Amino acid sequence: MEQNSGEKLPRETEMIREAKQRLRREVKILRNALPASYLQAAGDIIQIRVLDSEAYQKARTVFLYVGMPGEPPTDRILRDALDRGKRVHVPLCERQTGIMHAVRIQCLSELRPGLMGIPEPARGGETAEAEDLDLIVVPCVAASRDGGRLGHGAGYYDRFLQTFHPGTLCLCFEKLLLPEIPMTEWDIPMARVLTEAEFEMGVAKAGFYLVK
Repeated sequence: MEQNSGEKLPRETEMIREAKQRLRREVKILRNALPASYLQAAGDIIQIRVLDSEAYQKARTVFLYVGMPGEPPTDRILRDALDRGKRVHVPLCERQTGIMHAVRIQCLSELRPGLMGIPEPARGGETAEAEDLDLIVVPCVAASRDGGRLGHGAGYYDRFLQTFHPGTLCLCFEKLLLPEIPMTEWDIPMARVLTEAEFEMGVAKAGFYLVK
């Protein structure tokens, strides 16, 4: 998890943080140049792959982000999970504390525009800790095949997870999949990364990259 911005970081960690900031700017330029037709088609395939995955099929309690522009959407997954009677949790972020809560919802109409305009649940709802969740679907700016994840820099997911969780699934457009993501000791690796592309790499298939 990321330290408070006011705390002095070791020079090596500070250099990694600066590298990540540069990488975010570069990836956002690349993402903004991607055709809308590609983002829509790839997003549809990614959602289908999640729905077809064993991890999703077996999960009883799921945590799903609500996508913002430029991220793989999750609307179809959210509707399916609710229809199947899974226990569905979505993020509620507190800007002042940097804490993210996993709040249970029972219908999409409970969501209202929150931080950065992203739909969020109301405060005071039933919450779950990371260890209570079977599947945690995570967004990214970019990701790498070994489970590295580049987030937006606020550290919400790293603080929420605190340690590696075997149920994490990061959704990433294939064109934003990078060879490597610089990671500090506070960055939590993903158990799986899923894209719209198919791969035949050892046990990795259908866009999944398993961290050994």
